[in-house]
Amino acid sequence: MKRIKMLAAVLPLSLALFACQGQGSGDSKNSGTDTAKEGSAKAEDGSKAEGKDKKEVIKINWARDNSGNAFQELAMEKGWFKDEGIEITQKPFDASNDATTALLSGNIDIFSNYGTNGPLQTLAAGEDLQIVGGYMATGCMPIITRTDNYDWTGVESLVGKTVAADASDYTIGGALLEKGYDPKTDVKWVHYPNYSDMTAAVIKGEVDYAVVGTSRNYEVQQQPNLKVVSYKSDLMPWYSCCRMVVTSKYFEENKDVVKKIIKVLLRAQAYYEKSPENKAEVKKIVAKRMNVTEDYLDSYMDNEHFRISVDPLKHEVERAWNILGETGFLSEGWDKIKVDDHIQNDLYYEALEEAKEAYGSENPEFYEKMEKFYQEHNA
Repeated sequence: MKRIKMLAAVLPLSLALFACQGQGSGDSKNSGTDTAKEGSAKAEDGSKAEGKDKKEVIKINWARDNSGNAFQELAMEKGWFKDEGIEITQKPFDASNDATTALLSGNIDIFSNYGTNGPLQTLAAGEDLQIVGGYMATGCMPIITRTDNYDWTGVESLVGKTVAADASDYTIGGALLEKGYDPKTDVKWVHYPNYSDMTAAVIKGEVDYAVVGTSRNYEVQQQPNLKVVSYKSDLMPWYSCCRMVVTSKYFEENKDVVKKIIKVLLRAQAYYEKSPENKAEVKKIVAKRMNVTEDYLDSYMDNEHFRISVDPLKHEVERAWNILGETGFLSEGWDKIKVDDHIQNDLYYEALEEAKEAYGSENPEFYEKMEKFYQEHNA
């Protein structure tokens, strides 16, 4: 508990608003389990697992946010986790600081939708975490303003303006640094408790711009006085949005389990990317399992900025770490920590090779692409 308390000074800086998802009132009300939700795909197999041949079930508690994890939902629906002897229980957390606290206390075992910024700040504050993969490589996170604001020409348009966002946003901070600006002093940052309040602040004229989460796209589209001027991935391509994170203790005790999870998620990604029909099917599955409308999902899943991948994006995480440190948003002594020791790209690659061997025939082109992607973003 002492180690969790030490984060109190760090978490409010960024975790509350720094997930790939939205906050506030969530449309996702279910916190289902793998066995309860995947019945239609695997119910007929139940009787076969009785007696001596019954597999040991590995139970995993996984944080779920408002934008969901399409690969996870698909794999649960298809029964692919169950095939590996894994039972997933989803626990809903809107705010990333709550998910982080739950991870550190052991209430959950893994999360995959709560940004990169927060886990890195938590690591710098002294907690021992491991990034084992990813979900959103770039979240569909829009920069919004009023429809009567025609000043946007690029990230430099934020200079001298009032912006509802977190000052430690390395995507924006890095882009400003490249243009010679100090992101801490050249922009007036204003904190709001949730994304809905941030959009309201733009409408009221309290701020000039706001940077909001992926799941807020639908909300923004319903507001006639708001427009999207850019996305974070316009400022920093492949910036690393949501990382899949576990504690180092859990990782050391469950390496084989983590590898199985990655293999299943890669199989799901291969299925998702195989055809437009598969993507449409996955969207329906996510809508059903999360109890949201397809219009809500269309608002970000059909956007080109919504890029999802299980790859850990080692190079992009390293870049984020350095930007956060250089701009003063990591705890003192951050430069003494070797962040590479907390990115498990080697284990991910082993899982990729095993997934290719086991499931490669389902989508051979996908695994060839992921090999090249790994070399570009991790080697």
